Amino acid sequence: MSLLDELGYRPASANAVQRGMQMVASSRPGAWLFQRMLYPVDKLLFRISGGRVTVPAVVAGLPIVMFTTTGAKSGQERTMPLLAVPIDDNLAIIGSNYGQETTPSWVYNLEANPAATIAYGDRSIAVTARSTNDDENDRVWAQATAVYPGYAKYRDRASHRVIRTFILESASGPAPEDSG
Repeated sequence: MSLLDELGYRPASANAVQRGMQMVASSRPGAWLFQRMLYPVDKLLFRISGGRVTVPAVVAGLPIVMFTTTGAKSGQERTMPLLAVPIDDNLAIIGSNYGQETTPSWVYNLEANPAATIAYGDRSIAVTARSTNDDENDRVWAQATAVYPGYAKYRDRASHRVIRTFILESASGPAPEDSG
């Protein structure tokens, strides 16, 4: 079973109002505001709603997952709301940090320990993250900008650094093939 199937990951397309909000969110002031505001609000809203609601999903029509890593320095679990992009049967995540100056902490956490958990709706799956190769990176960016055009602006604003991209694969691996 694919990671998308395990999670029940079937995001809907954004409507016209949500696409307008995406334009606001991808602007420099919008990204700055959302970078600071969304984390605590989304984490609480996700928990209260049983995984059914996040601010970006409602306001901007974006498919948000709750992504949990282990802190590289602290060893503590850290959960962040992230936009996940379907790539084949898996999901990809991008360390854009809203196009801000710095790389998000979760990237360093993954580089230290690629084991993580991804939650979508009422489902939670153990995953293993791996850095993309050049071809995969191009595919991730193409798919990401199709889902959320703001990624192109983030990439331009963060052109001074390498924005890392990762493919998330189910930690349970692919289902065994039927040998009979």
